[in-house]
Amino acid sequence: MPQAVFIAPARGADSGATRGGVGLSSMLWSGPASRAARLARGWLAAVWLCLPVLGAAQGMAVVPAGSVGQDVTPHWLHVADPRADMTIDQVRQLAVQGPDSPWTAPAPNGSAVGFGFTKAAHWLRLTLRNPTAEPSAQMLEIANARLSYLDFFAPDATGQYQAIRTGGDTPFATRPYASRHFVFPLTVAPHSEQVLYVRVQSTTGLVVPAKLWPAADYSKHQRDDYMVQSVYFGVAAAMILFNLLLFVALRDRAYLLYVSFAVSSVLILAAKAGLWDEFLWPHHWRLTSAAFYTAVSVGFVSFFQFTRIMLSTPEQMPRTDKALRVLSALHVVAPVLYWTSFALVAPYAIGVIAFSAITAFGVGVWGMIRRMRAAYFFMGAFSMLLIGVFMVVLRSAGLLPTNVFTVDGALLGSTLEMLLLAFALADRFNQLRREKINAQQQLMETQQRLLENLQSSERILAQRVDERTEQLLALNQKLEALSMVDGLTGIANRRQFDQVLAREWTHMQRKGHNLALVMLDVDYFKSYNDVCGHQAGDECLRSVAQAIASICRTGDLVARYGGEEFVIIAPGTDGLQAVQLAQRACDTVRALAMPHPLEHAAVVTVSCGVAVMVPSADSTLEALLGYADAALYQAKARGRNQVAGGDFEA
Repeated sequence: MPQAVFIAPARGADSGATRGGVGLSSMLWSGPASRAARLARGWLAAVWLCLPVLGAAQGMAVVPAGSVGQDVTPHWLHVADPRADMTIDQVRQLAVQGPDSPWTAPAPNGSAVGFGFTKAAHWLRLTLRNPTAEPSAQMLEIANARLSYLDFFAPDATGQYQAIRTGGDTPFATRPYASRHFVFPLTVAPHSEQVLYVRVQSTTGLVVPAKLWPAADYSKHQRDDYMVQSVYFGVAAAMILFNLLLFVALRDRAYLLYVSFAVSSVLILAAKAGLWDEFLWPHHWRLTSAAFYTAVSVGFVSFFQFTRIMLSTPEQMPRTDKALRVLSALHVVAPVLYWTSFALVAPYAIGVIAFSAITAFGVGVWGMIRRMRAAYFFMGAFSMLLIGVFMVVLRSAGLLPTNVFTVDGALLGSTLEMLLLAFALADRFNQLRREKINAQQQLMETQQRLLENLQSSERILAQRVDERTEQLLALNQKLEALSMVDGLTGIANRRQFDQVLAREWTHMQRKGHNLALVMLDVDYFKSYNDVCGHQAGDECLRSVAQAIASICRTGDLVARYGGEEFVIIAPGTDGLQAVQLAQRACDTVRALAMPHPLEHAAVVTVSCGVAVMVPSADSTLEALLGYADAALYQAKARGRNQVAGGDFEA
């Protein structure tokens, strides 16, 4: 037999949970009757049977078995509980009619009642009537998985109200019916009324979309609902896996950002749909709200970074790029607040999310105005999702009605966004490939032109190379000579000395002749330099070098050994000749008569150390240098301005 439940208009104060066959039904169907009484009963029966129709015309609705869910939004009565401390008994005592009644009919927001963002609790009252002779099993569905707290009150057989306390911020096990939404099974007795109360309170947008379903139809409705969800999440999983494989293959960061954004979108929509609480973590309900907004922030960070790559904002729109980086930083910090002070920041989070969505949309529009190719794909892909998200945000704030577009539009928008965005990435890949091919072609053409230019100039270059070779040879010889000369004194430097000494050592060893070495040091030069200054010291060294060079033979080499030390290489010279050479050097320097600031020195002089050896396999250059250096120290020890070392001849 068909069942029907009428949603009755409010009538008087709540004097009981049910009104059964007592009263009107008794008058209609019991007791002896005259013809007039039977006629009166017939009219009353006709009025009773017409009540559903009249009720429907005046705000009542009927849900016969097998029909679609009946929207109960127009039939709620509402009272606010600002301090959230009212009990069910207090609420039941409130007068439903009359000038002092606090109950009001809330303004419907589409197929839901909405109260925006508020910390207050709100009580909703619904009267159901079953005019049939059979019990009516119904399912009251409140299709907002993000409601934090929801208390459902229905009378038991004794008329006492029993509470079912559940909500998004309570364990999933508190729900009387396993569903992503809040579903409350109830039975309305035959020929009776039943008054239901629902208390709602939420840290998110307070929207209550409610429908009444025949119990026999609800399972099919739930299967169809989950089928829609599975289609979306199946498509999303396929797109995520596909683009993840593309990232692994191409190593393009844009694909990884796309995957991050797509995963965030899936998590956001799964949380919004109540699937987190049912499947992901039914025992960790306290994490859902903070995790939901964290996923939103991660999604926006990925989205903004993806936008910067797709639209090349650092190069094309630097000011816009700065704004995107600032918003990204804000969303990086936001999860800290979500996990520490969620109730405080939740109303502001919706504003930040809405502003971020509008900003992203504006960036795409600005790119289109600048005729950027990627912007058209960007807008085509993201406008669907952005519009869907924007409608959800406005619905949560109570600014848009609740309907299929504001509830499930985000699923469709996200699906289209993933598909279109995949096309955008494919176009970007093709565009980069074309640019690479064009660049390679231009490179080949440039290389060909360069080759032709090189071939045409090769002959000229060959001539110039010959000319330059001669010039370089001359220059190298000059540089080689300069590298062998001391820059201060103009005589041979240490490098030339080392080379000549090694060469003469080998030469004298081969001939078996003497090799003499005279080492000279300017006496008290440090004092001279300290008192007279560095310029005078440099001039002194130049004069000493010229004086020493003037007494040497053509085959001898005079070199600056280091600092104020000089050295003479005299090949084929015995010990006596070497001492005489050194003595002439002492005399010549002293004859310069350069005044010395020290009183006991009078003039600048030099001390000489002489060493003579016949190079052999048993002797070394280092030994010769050591003998000369020791002789020099001996001359200094004897009082300076003299020669020592004739006895070092070997």
